[in-house]
Amino acid sequence: MKQYLITGIDYTDAGALDRRMAARPAHLEGVKKLKENGNFILGGAHLSSEDKMIGSTMVMQFEQEADLQNYLDQEPYILQKVWEQVEVKPFKVAQV
Repeated sequence: MKQYLITGIDYTDAGALDRRMAARPAHLEGVKKLKENGNFILGGAHLSSEDKMIGSTMVMQFEQEADLQNYLDQEPYILQKVWEQVEVKPFKVAQV
């Protein structure tokens, strides 16, 4: 499987954190399914100096790029305008 580093940077408007919190249950439910399918490796939230969530990083793996695109097309944080910027880079988890 090909591995990817996915970084989402949240919008910074006054309603950004509220949108994140509203979308979070659907996002986590999707991540749970991705983990069960072997696609999710690890992930977490970027925090501000005030410990507020302001972005995300995930390491994922998919058989085909079409599967990655399918995930991105359904990601609640994208659909519900939580992530303003999304960067996807090829990645390789170290095997130690």
